[in-house]
Amino acid sequence: MGWLLHFLPRRHKLTTMAAFLLWVFSLGCLALPSDAQPAYNNLPESFKKGVDLTLEEVGSHAGILHHFLFFRSLEKFEFESGFNVKFVKHNFYLKATKCQKGTVEATSCQFRNDRPLIDCVTCYKTFQGEIEAEPQPYIHCVHKPALTEDMRTTRTKQCEALKYSIGTPTLLSSTGDN
Repeated sequence: MGWLLHFLPRRHKLTTMAAFLLWVFSLGCLALPSDAQPAYNNLPESFKKGVDLTLEEVGSHAGILHHFLFFRSLEKFEFESGFNVKFVKHNFYLKATKCQKGTVEATSCQFRNDRPLIDCVTCYKTFQGEIEAEPQPYIHCVHKPALTEDMRTTRTKQCEALKYSIGTPTLLSSTGDN
């Protein structure tokens, strides 16, 4: 019986220590961000505008029930052709959240892990930092598992066509008085 009495206080210490560690771990989990806003906030402004345009388009589909957030970039390309004109191509993932479509304040929305990522590519022209209506921005999004090599090829061709339709000023296009 004496051995059992010595053991109980030690067990009590272990239980108290385990409870304390669980409490500290819980505080740490609460301090971690549960959304993609830090990833979005780290994007350059020209890429944010394309993500916003894509989120607006994805949210406009009737079949979409949940709010989506930017998850992460796969590829970013920006070409400045001069005169405040840029061509932007951005390949990124969107991820569904537990919030309903149309949620305005999405900072507290947690990601759903039971839905596939949405792979998106956007290509567009900006002038003085704003997306131009002409040529029309190219946006293509598809659930990641459904993305095919043909889709990738089409995306590349569409973005290349957009890039060349912008035109770039060159020395050959200038005229002189000589």
